[in-house]
Amino acid sequence: MSGQFQLTDDQLAIQETARRFTANRITPQAARWDEEHIFPAEVIREAAELGFAALYVSEENGGIGLGRLEAALVMEAMAYGCPSTSAFISIHNMASWMLDRFGSAEVQAKYLPRLTGMEWMAGYALTEPGSGSDASSLATRAEKQGDCWVVSGTKQFISGAGANDLYLTMVRTGEDGPAGISCLAIEKGMAGVSFGAPERKLGWHSQPTASLVLDQVRVPVENLVGAEGEGFRIAMMGLDGGRLNIGACSLGGAQRCLDEALRYTKERQQFGRPIADFQHTQFTLADMATELEAARALLYLAAAKVTDGAPDRTRFAAMAKRLSTDSASAVADRALQLHGGYGYLMDYPIERFWRDLRVHSILEGTNQIMRLIVGRDLLRQ
Repeated sequence: MSGQFQLTDDQLAIQETARRFTANRITPQAARWDEEHIFPAEVIREAAELGFAALYVSEENGGIGLGRLEAALVMEAMAYGCPSTSAFISIHNMASWMLDRFGSAEVQAKYLPRLTGMEWMAGYALTEPGSGSDASSLATRAEKQGDCWVVSGTKQFISGAGANDLYLTMVRTGEDGPAGISCLAIEKGMAGVSFGAPERKLGWHSQPTASLVLDQVRVPVENLVGAEGEGFRIAMMGLDGGRLNIGACSLGGAQRCLDEALRYTKERQQFGRPIADFQHTQFTLADMATELEAARALLYLAAAKVTDGAPDRTRFAAMAKRLSTDSASAVADRALQLHGGYGYLMDYPIERFWRDLRVHSILEGTNQIMRLIVGRDLLRQ
């Protein structure tokens, strides 16, 4: 087996650290977090002690300066215990990276020391009630007044809204369309910042989701991240990594479902023998494993491309996100079917993964938008 298709010793060590943390701190508690809608802030901060809150923040800014494949390995490992909690940590990483990559020295000094160890948690705010897939039509407005930007508008479906301390927020500072969008770092405690009621969701119960309401919020001019008009480009670059991570969360959740199905079908007896003895069961398990491995291989390749800044990185990130999230949901669905009626019960973990993974083909760009990105890029060749 040639070296390029194997994880390095360092990557295997990172993966093992994340797996051990997950087995000890996430997996035993995840069902309760889901059922009781508990946001496990303490456990998330423990993950930060391992460096998992600043995976690809540069070392000079207090991060651990890893590549996108290493980050994907961590997200995949944690999602084996709880995709929702892993995805929350991914979003914090994306916001921290945006500051590390595009923030001025001033804004980095102000926030990154608090984010790398998760003294503060950070979120990302692009979506609005009237702009989902059509993200560049966003209406949240920022007007410059002296040494402040005055911001008004509403952001929708914000992960960690109310719990996070900092929000990397896309706002309109200029003309219509993508060129008029800038990125501002907005603190939870700034006057005029409030939050909608927590959304009542199918899954992702271990993290709060709500709207972020901005009413004449005065944000210091130095909190601009990147240049004026650069916000949409920053948002899209952030999403290349975010899509890899959400794909990785899907892979981790689906691997758990496959492992649970293997265990269950070997134990469950019908017609006088384990249902794993039936060829139909074996074929189903074989397809699940094959699809999972294919999606994983594409995701790891896409992660390498994003790390290297390859010209086709956005297309590959979109392809990997689409395939990983769709494949994982299909694996979870078949795992539930193999469990029969028991799969529908909360006594078994499958239904939680089935619910949690469903949203992955919607967020960080719907899988329809992923196809649009890929199709356009192919035709541009």
